[in-house]
Amino acid sequence: MPRGVVPRQPARTGRQDKVRVGTGAIARPARGRASAAAPKGRQKAIDKKAMAKPAAASIAKLKGYNPIAPERVAEILKRLNDLYPAVTCALTHASAWELLVATILSAQSTDVNVNRVTPELFRKYPTVEAFAALAPEQLEPDIRSTGFFRNKSKSVVGAAKKIVAEFGGQVPEDIDKLLTLPGVARKTANVVLGTWFKKAVGVVVDTHVHRISRRLELTKENDPPKIEQDLMKIIPRDRWILFSHQVIWHGRKLCFARKPKCAECALENICHARDKTWSTVEMHKNAQ
Repeated sequence: MPRGVVPRQPARTGRQDKVRVGTGAIARPARGRASAAAPKGRQKAIDKKAMAKPAAASIAKLKGYNPIAPERVAEILKRLNDLYPAVTCALTHASAWELLVATILSAQSTDVNVNRVTPELFRKYPTVEAFAALAPEQLEPDIRSTGFFRNKSKSVVGAAKKIVAEFGGQVPEDIDKLLTLPGVARKTANVVLGTWFKKAVGVVVDTHVHRISRRLELTKENDPPKIEQDLMKIIPRDRWILFSHQVIWHGRKLCFARKPKCAECALENICHARDKTWSTVEMHKNAQ
């Protein structure tokens, strides 16, 4: 190697060369001595001409890019299926009622923490009628570690009382009826209907689905009900239940909110999220 010439080092960000955030990624010309095939006087003009074509091609490609094109969505689903072929809800439960309680408790908490609490909780109160006989204050010490325990106690006891009084002690299989229960919104209703009753009524939008759907440019919305509607339009109905579970697991295993493991991700080369930690593709400023 000629003296004074230092080989280029990888960027500390982990991003490959030739990748730039934004809409006009341009291949960078090689540094070092001018090509022996071209006189120095012509080198600058040649470089400009060479750089113009990739830029024009990149812009043309961007104009034709459709993040929710059926073929792209199908490829995302295929890769998720390869990564997580048979995943299901991580909340431990043995009945629709136990799943309902666990899902209510999981708000602003982790599934791991909820799974530490519920075995003793269901041993102490084995039926929905046992919960219905409680005052919310009696339940608070048992679920304190899940956070927001006062509101959650009111929701669980209130849901139990309504199920016993109006639904014969059985968790209803109808989403409109489920949504009348205290503490139950569409996310909780979709979890119970999809996981326990195997009914694809909607798409579960938790924090992982919310974040990753936006990173993959499957939605531009920030409101969970609107995100759900966008996903229901582009995801085949027979994949609604599994898709949610797969994305949730992906968020736990690889696509972290902070420092996602992009270099290990099977979706990397079709993901254009602007905060990727490593990329072989152009990153889009609105993919977040």
